[in-house]
Amino acid sequence: MQINLFYLIIIDFHTSIVYNLMCESGGTVNNIDKLREFIDNSSTGIISSKEILENNFSRATMNELIRSGELTKYGRGLYIINNIFEDDFYIINQRYSKGVFSHTSALFLLGYTLNTPIIYEMTFPKGYNTISLKNENVRIVRVIIENFDLGIEEATSPNGNKVRCYNIERTLCDILRGKGSEISIINYAFKKYINSKDKNMQLLLKYAEQLNVRDKVLKYLEVLL
Repeated sequence: MQINLFYLIIIDFHTSIVYNLMCESGGTVNNIDKLREFIDNSSTGIISSKEILENNFSRATMNELIRSGELTKYGRGLYIINNIFEDDFYIINQRYSKGVFSHTSALFLLGYTLNTPIIYEMTFPKGYNTISLKNENVRIVRVIIENFDLGIEEATSPNGNKVRCYNIERTLCDILRGKGSEISIINYAFKKYINSKDKNMQLLLKYAEQLNVRDKVLKYLEVLL
């Protein structure tokens, strides 16, 4: 027992020396300060463990900021910086990067509705595993792969971050598919589109043909034009 105790004393003494040397030479303590500076420069309020590790910070240093409450884990490999306002559109898009904001969520991002989304709508290709989305405030739409890539573009969230959504021509077709969206939402979006200088009627009709809503689109256009 005396020998074991002796070794424990030596190990403890050695650990203290190593820790002190690290602090004096810019080790763990300074690394935490550098990581704080690094995440403070984030413009999105979100940082990934991949970014942290790629910039030569250790997991131990990252975990220290999680323990201190400066970072909060949000899904696999994503962390919210607690002193920056959350951007739900950006967070959801980062966590479920395969999805594309669609329907009324896309209308909101594109400025074609006055309604702020209560539930976010995202489209995924059929067969994609969306089990984890059941706990999120997201309505899932699934489409065949041939239609999934149709009209994807980048939009700017209310917080100024880039997210994936469908363009307005694709979105106008989507809100007519199936049971469709509320009439008031459809009417507002189509009226604004008709008056837009950026409208692309040829593209709208092309999408409408592929998505099997050409007759519905033409009906709205005949009334408004």
